[in-house]
Amino acid sequence: MSRFEKALAAIDAVHADDPSLETQAERTAPAELLYAERMTAMLARLAPDASEALQLAARAQHLGRFRVPRSSHPDGRAGYLAWRTAQQRAHARLAEELLAGAGYDETITARVAALVAKKNLATDDEARALEDCACLVFLEHYLEPFARNERDEDVIAILQKTWTRKMSEAGRAHALALPLGPRAKELVSRALA
Repeated sequence: MSRFEKALAAIDAVHADDPSLETQAERTAPAELLYAERMTAMLARLAPDASEALQLAARAQHLGRFRVPRSSHPDGRAGYLAWRTAQQRAHARLAEELLAGAGYDETITARVAALVAKKNLATDDEARALEDCACLVFLEHYLEPFARNERDEDVIAILQKTWTRKMSEAGRAHALALPLGPRAKELVSRALA
């Protein structure tokens, strides 16, 4: 088994501990494991020649996220941002640890950690590709369920911010070609109007 395969197995073992289950195409699995698989699949579509570090970062994007629930931080935007920052740091540390255990040197482990922690997002092409993947996975798999519990105006505002602040030109082009459900298509269309 290669170190890449060992690292993916270690990452997926953490994802597999997620107590939340999700069903996709008659398969029920831990929600974070499905998310990681979706990130890997999206990266293959968006950047088929992605570096090994970027592939590992995509798989480790939400590594152990279920361990620190959103409710562990205060309500509101400030609490959400603090929780998200804490999560990024925790994901990055755990990814470094797992990759080192799989045989990667500090150069790769640090690079993956920086990508997972979203460092240099404005200037790093791989960090932007990872952010594009996260946005595209959200649009394709999570937008409709998310929108069920939110006001249309709020969802549209989130989509507009995602489109203009988070996604690259390449990400936006991919987003327009996603096989979205009718409700997601409607919301995206309204956000872009």
